[in-house]
Amino acid sequence: MSAAAAKPEGPAAALLTQAGHCARLGSPFYADLLSRAAVDVEEGGPAARVLRGHENDPPGSMLALRLMGAAHRRVLEGAWPDMEWPSFRRALAADAEAIRRLLERPVQTNEVGRCAALLPGFLEAAAAGLPLRLLEVGASAGLNLRWDRYRYEAGDFAWGDPAAPVRIGFELEGGAPEAVPVEVAERRGCDPRPLDPASEDGRLTLLSFVWPDQVERLRRLRAALSAAAEMPIAVEAGAATPWIAERLAEPRPGVTTVVFHSIVMQYLPEGEREEFERRLIAAGAEAAEEAPLAWLRMEPAGEFAEVRLTRWPGGEERLLAEVGYHGSPVRLSS
Repeated sequence: MSAAAAKPEGPAAALLTQAGHCARLGSPFYADLLSRAAVDVEEGGPAARVLRGHENDPPGSMLALRLMGAAHRRVLEGAWPDMEWPSFRRALAADAEAIRRLLERPVQTNEVGRCAALLPGFLEAAAAGLPLRLLEVGASAGLNLRWDRYRYEAGDFAWGDPAAPVRIGFELEGGAPEAVPVEVAERRGCDPRPLDPASEDGRLTLLSFVWPDQVERLRRLRAALSAAAEMPIAVEAGAATPWIAERLAEPRPGVTTVVFHSIVMQYLPEGEREEFERRLIAAGAEAAEEAPLAWLRMEPAGEFAEVRLTRWPGGEERLLAEVGYHGSPVRLSS
């Protein structure tokens, strides 16, 4: 095979792979920009120089999204005029030091739209009639811990306060979840690098990782960041497994404890994922009727993500829905 026909490797391959994902997930702007950047890497241009040293970054570190997040942040800070390709390429050359520094940050998202995908699970857990104790791992800035303060609308289905400052419109297929009332008794979260939604750095970080041509996602995030000021939630710094093990060590009668996460497990090493599940299942085996436990998760499963719910006592696991990676559409399982 000739060099010209060889498949891209390293950073160029990572950029091209993410370009495909962006095209499929409704961001033609990023799909085009990443494709152009991949060619620039192959040709030894500014993108190659910025990404030098990242040839062996693991796929789970999302090198392409870290690059796009760094560039978008520089636009939001006013350091770059825009992200159109000619400006992008020139800015990579002129602003390489700042981009390389920002590349060291992990991808940090708090995708509020995913609350629509998780909503059927929260409502099913609440249908038992007990207040909910919410424990989120990979909580970032804690915006999804406020899911019950948002308004959800999909066709004839609606749930939440009509006057809520955050409105989440989404596509719903396969029926509708039962719109039961919800009382939340406790909200806690953990993250390896939690963000403060009230700080300028926290807001910029979250906004920078939203794809700029997806205007509705940006609008939702800005609304959620504003609403967060009215309900402060401290997200603790820490790893998922020891944090959740400590939270579940003592039963909490009178509430349904809901452990939840969305697009988190792929960022954990395999051993930690296995230990997390083992600890959670062990805690479930000890759950009682007066202190039930639910495990709600939205995690990748190919073209769509899956929302699954396991409830104890009993340990029954159900596939609730197939969903888009940003929360819509939601295709409920029969």
